[in-house]
Amino acid sequence: MEIKRDLYLQQLIDRMHNGMIKVITGVRRSGKSYLVFKIFKEYLLGNGIDHKHIISLELDRIENKKYRNPDVIYEYINSQLIDNRKYYILLDEVQMLNDFEEVLNSLLYKSNVDVYVTGSNSKFLSKDVITEFRGRGDEIHIYPLSFQEFMSKYDGDMYHGWADYVTYGGLPLILSMKNEEQKINYLNSLFTETYIKDIVERNHIEKVQELNDLINILASGIGSLSNPSKILSTFKSRLKSDISLNTIRAYIEYLQDAFLINEAYRYDVKGRKYIGTPLKYYFEDVGLRNARLGFRQVEENHVMENIIYNELRFRGYQVDVGMVAKRFIDKEGKQRSKQLEIDFIANLGSKRYYLQSAFSMPTEQKINQEKAPLINVSDSFKKIIIVKDVINVRRDEYGITTMSIFDFLLNENSLEL
Repeated sequence: MEIKRDLYLQQLIDRMHNGMIKVITGVRRSGKSYLVFKIFKEYLLGNGIDHKHIISLELDRIENKKYRNPDVIYEYINSQLIDNRKYYILLDEVQMLNDFEEVLNSLLYKSNVDVYVTGSNSKFLSKDVITEFRGRGDEIHIYPLSFQEFMSKYDGDMYHGWADYVTYGGLPLILSMKNEEQKINYLNSLFTETYIKDIVERNHIEKVQELNDLINILASGIGSLSNPSKILSTFKSRLKSDISLNTIRAYIEYLQDAFLINEAYRYDVKGRKYIGTPLKYYFEDVGLRNARLGFRQVEENHVMENIIYNELRFRGYQVDVGMVAKRFIDKEGKQRSKQLEIDFIANLGSKRYYLQSAFSMPTEQKINQEKAPLINVSDSFKKIIIVKDVINVRRDEYGITTMSIFDFLLNENSLEL
């Protein structure tokens, strides 16, 4: 099954020959290798690049184990550069290459090579690349399939597609599986045998049970304000654990480095400043989140919020949680103020959008509750409420647009509707 990932292909095309190392990152099984070694390689061949000028190595394959030695791989690459024409070097799972920074740094000095590398751990890639290459590492982050990408190959209508997507997420292999048992076993096995095992081995974790407990706590609390201190209280009160605050912070960082979770900070709209903790955690793939909870807590409203967050990130937006003050007069005639939450503030260059994930608004009270934070934002940037119901896109007297989750996810220009 071939899934087009045109957004990422265009990002690679736009970065060709820019003198930088193209670093393609993302959670394992999100499609990084497929993008580089299938889609991008076919693009190169289709545009007249001789196959001898495409040097590709998948370093996680046993037959390529010897190339994890920096001297061996560097000698091999040099042996393939037989003329002055442009060569395209594609390296998969480059974090498995010892001293990969030195190898890549040396390749940067060759004028006729264009380098693309993939990896599954930000600590070994994006952070080090930025530091080591002083701005000469260019990161492209790959997410699991967006709902639009998912539906492009889904055998069914968008309603059944949504039900599957909300439950099993967007890892590409899910689309090729025919029944629920296959999907559940795949996600459970992937989390335990790949992600957890990888994190434990890489970071020399001894308290594996505490790591699993932390993942479960984060999975149960998507969309809720939290921080390491609150999580510590949960460990002590519910799990009777003596885990330390520093260990919790370290484990959260490990999960972020593996691209399993992301965090959204709170932003004071009127004060124009970040508030700090508490913040919100979201899973990069909701299917993996559900698998951690045994598919027992697939609360569609919370999962929908996570999906909206991921979609905004997929489209390139920086996403924060908004806070806005509402002033009112109490029963005693005194002026008061309370903080209202805006689910997301999405920023990209000069663009900004305020979004609420409402799921449903069955009553006037619920409608007013969702609109209140947006009404109290005084600037002119667009304000949007996203609901599960299938409705026509509409705008009210406050300039607030309400749209269906399907319009939002399936129309790449939905923020402009």
